[in-house]
Amino acid sequence: MNRLPAILITIGVFFLLDLYVFQAVKALTRGSALETRRIIHAIYWVIPIISLAVWIVTQFLISPDSLSRTTRQFIWTALLIPYFAKFFSLFILLIDDVVRFGKWVTNFFGNQLVVSNPLPDAPAIPRSEFLIKTALAVAGTTVAGFTYGIVSGAHDYRIRRVRIPVKNLPKAFEGIKIGQLSDIHSGSFFNKTAVKGGVEMLMAEKPDLFFFTGDLVNNTADEVKDYIDIFKKIKAPLGTFSVLGNHDYGDYYQWPSAEAKRKNLADLKEAHRLLGWDLLLDEHRAIQVENEKIGLLGIQNWGAGGFAKYGVLEKAYQNTEDFPVKLLLSHDPSHWNSQVMEKYKDIDIAFAGHTHGMQFGVEIGGFQWSPVQYRYKQWGGLYKEGDQHLYVNRGFGYIGYPGRVGILPEITMVELVKA
Repeated sequence: MNRLPAILITIGVFFLLDLYVFQAVKALTRGSALETRRIIHAIYWVIPIISLAVWIVTQFLISPDSLSRTTRQFIWTALLIPYFAKFFSLFILLIDDVVRFGKWVTNFFGNQLVVSNPLPDAPAIPRSEFLIKTALAVAGTTVAGFTYGIVSGAHDYRIRRVRIPVKNLPKAFEGIKIGQLSDIHSGSFFNKTAVKGGVEMLMAEKPDLFFFTGDLVNNTADEVKDYIDIFKKIKAPLGTFSVLGNHDYGDYYQWPSAEAKRKNLADLKEAHRLLGWDLLLDEHRAIQVENEKIGLLGIQNWGAGGFAKYGVLEKAYQNTEDFPVKLLLSHDPSHWNSQVMEKYKDIDIAFAGHTHGMQFGVEIGGFQWSPVQYRYKQWGGLYKEGDQHLYVNRGFGYIGYPGRVGILPEITMVELVKA
């Protein structure tokens, strides 16, 4: 019963949004035949009523175990995409109403000033047909775009190749290729064949090293069970290494007990072992080619802005002073600004993920934009400060919205070259 006020408020907000946009639909269909108007209006209201009814039933009236994660995910998506579309159209309709109100005020007071021949009422200002059509076109484009992002964008893997110059790079490591994946979020997958194809794309690049920078699951370790056979095919002659992300600890799930949560984390660590990935928990490894070595550090999740700070970089850094080059795996890119650049000037490259590029944005040529940039200074691609570099992978999977618009899933190939 404690959830009832939240449910009622949610339904109320959605209803007001539906009602407001409906006024535009009414205005646009005013010149149509009566039967046509009735059909359009009925369709307009039937869709949100059914969507809200299904949402209420699946979220509050039936057992969580009766539906798969994928089914629940798509129910949420089917409900929210139309409301995102209406929300975007809302701003255009508000412009129309502000303009109409301004005209009404101008006409009203203008009529009052004409004392010799006053008019009883200011004339009604009709809605702008252009703005109404624009608003509804924006709504339709939004629905089409987010739908296409599910059908095509979710698994439209792109290989991004980056060359990073590194000071003091041993000659034996010149040209070494590092493959990176991040944010797999296996509990969100709905197309196993496509996921397998993404892994095959990575392996076709023949990486010398492989890094996974966290978030193997959304919440629970069992999510990855059906994908162990796919991801364990990732091999690299110099080693496959991984770290944990914020979602891997089960912090966003209601566990029946603290012991159940601890067991889940143990199961997740076991999944990394089954995958053949060397999970770094605030520790380091030496990577050797011929007689030369570089250092690889890996920490547990450490994030600014309210995210969990499990990682201890100081612990991973101990006894690494003699490595001429140091690489760091740290899931959250905010860690780079907060600790790495301040205290660890000899860490040459940090590899991160976490942001997903918000799974929405624009990347054309050298231009990049995503709403996530207002939260994270470094959110996608390569960044440089002095001699230090940070690479932020845009993520292999997705969470929440089961798709991607503009910011596509990424397979990173980094080549090390001597500066």
